[in-house]
Amino acid sequence: MLQLGSFPFSAMASACTAHLYGDNPTEVEAIAESAMNEVARIERRYSRYRSDSVLAEINDVAQRAGSIEVDDETAKLLDFAFACYKRSDGLFDITSGLLRRIWDFKSGRLPDRRAINDLLPRIGLAKVSWERPRLAFSVTDMELDFGGIGKEYAADQAAAVCTALGIRHGLIDLGGDIAVIGPHPNLAPWNIGIRHPRDPEASIISVQVNHGALASSGDYERYMMVDGQRYCHILNPITGWPCHGLSAVSVMADQCIVAGTISTIAMLKGRDGVRWLSSLGLKHYFVDENGVGGGNMLVSAPH
Repeated sequence: MLQLGSFPFSAMASACTAHLYGDNPTEVEAIAESAMNEVARIERRYSRYRSDSVLAEINDVAQRAGSIEVDDETAKLLDFAFACYKRSDGLFDITSGLLRRIWDFKSGRLPDRRAINDLLPRIGLAKVSWERPRLAFSVTDMELDFGGIGKEYAADQAAAVCTALGIRHGLIDLGGDIAVIGPHPNLAPWNIGIRHPRDPEASIISVQVNHGALASSGDYERYMMVDGQRYCHILNPITGWPCHGLSAVSVMADQCIVAGTISTIAMLKGRDGVRWLSSLGLKHYFVDENGVGGGNMLVSAPH
C-alpha cells in the first residue's frame, strides 16, 4: 500500500514541498532529502546572492566585458535562455536584472526616468556572444540573472531525481512552480489551486494535472501602488518599465522551465499575450488587469 509523504522545505526564497508516494516511509524520506539537496545545489550554483556561485563568476567577467568558458549544465541553461530571448522578440532577457538596482518595490516611489535610460544600453542578450562553451560580453557593466528560470529548472531536476530513485507518484512544488512526477496511485490527477491575483489566501480556479508541469507568473508577488496604479516586478527589458495588461498567467507544459518562461513572456506581452498563448497550443489560464479570466485549461471552481 503506497502512502503519501509530504516534506516541506524552504529554497529560493519560497515555501516548497515534495509530495511523494512510497511503500517505505524511511526510503521515501531519503528520496525527498535527495530532491531537496538537488534544489539546494542549483541554488548554490546560480544564486545572485552568493559570491561563490557560477553566476557570480560569470558576472565578474561581464563587468569588464570579458569572456568565459562555462560547464555543460550552465551551457544548457544559456541555450534555453537565448532561445527564449529569440522566441519572445527580446522580451525574455536574462540581462535585465540590472533594472533591480533602480526599481525598489518597497519604496513606493518610481525610479527616475533618466536612471532607467542610463541602464538600458547595458541590457540586451544581443550584446552577448554565445558560442558553446564560450560566453563573451561586448559591453562593460552587464550582468546575467537566472532568476527567471532557476526555480523552474530546479523543480524539473528535483522531479527527475525522484523518478530516478523509483518514485512514480508525486509532485515537487517550489513556491507554486510545480513538476508532476505522476498521478496519485489510483491514477487520479492532482488538484492544484491557482492563486487569485488579488487575494493571496484564495484560489481563483483549480486545475487537474497528472503529468508534466504547471507554472504561474503574475503582478502580485512583488509590486507597489503609486497614484492608484500597480507597478509589478516583471520588467520589460526594452523599456525598463513594468509589464501591464495581464494580472496573472498559468501554463501547463511537459517541463516546468518551459511553463514558467511562457507564462512570463505572456505577462511581458500584455494584452497581446492572450493571442500569443492561444497560438502555442498549450493549456493555459490568464486573468487580465480588469479581473477577466480566460484560457483553455480544464478547470473547476476553487474549493
